[in-house]
Amino acid sequence: MSTSTKHKILIVDDEPDILELIEYNLKKEGYQVYSASNGQEGVNEAKKVLPDLIILDIMMPKMDGIEACRIMRTMPEFKNTFMVFLTARSEEYSEIAGFNVGADDYIAKPIKPRALVSRINAILRRNSSPEEVSDNKLEVSDLVIDREAYLVFQEGRKVVLAKKEFELLYLLASKPGKVYTRENILKNIWEDSVVVTNRTIDVHIRKLREKLGEKYVATVKGVGYKFEVTE
Repeated sequence: MSTSTKHKILIVDDEPDILELIEYNLKKEGYQVYSASNGQEGVNEAKKVLPDLIILDIMMPKMDGIEACRIMRTMPEFKNTFMVFLTARSEEYSEIAGFNVGADDYIAKPIKPRALVSRINAILRRNSSPEEVSDNKLEVSDLVIDREAYLVFQEGRKVVLAKKEFELLYLLASKPGKVYTRENILKNIWEDSVVVTNRTIDVHIRKLREKLGEKYVATVKGVGYKFEVTE
């Protein structure tokens, strides 16, 4: 039996053909699949089934996907639920709006079923990655990140980072593949203690890349950054 049977997925889209196509392919993969035809119905259905991942169209009647995501992100029961936008809208501002309300990923239509399933599989694997090697350490790719000592070991080599550099790396590496907007980063790393600009974040990212190499932190244009190992 596929391990994906553990996962529940809710699809929210006002196009019946899209719902049917996605539902068929995800059920074939072994997922438990639920559906709703608009944002309001999607929020209500999500409360009932508590899915592990929600796929949301953006343009829908009654309530659009952006608003539905924003509402659910305020609810404790959806704090760790993956939210993915599936939409024909490819404008950069739509993508930024999606990430700003808490989306984990953004997939453009037209749908390629095999690619969609692969993306969903990869997103759900984030729950098991990175490995917690101890209460205070993360192991991801060839890095061991020691939160207690504020040290990073890269293939056994110690890398010393400044405090904010370390905190930024730890935040990104704690959820590989998740896009953190600059607003997310400011809130998590700097809070309200000082006045920080986007330029400050960019400088810290540059320093991380100088010390660890270019392959760990990817830039999502116009949005923010994510931990994604590239060769």
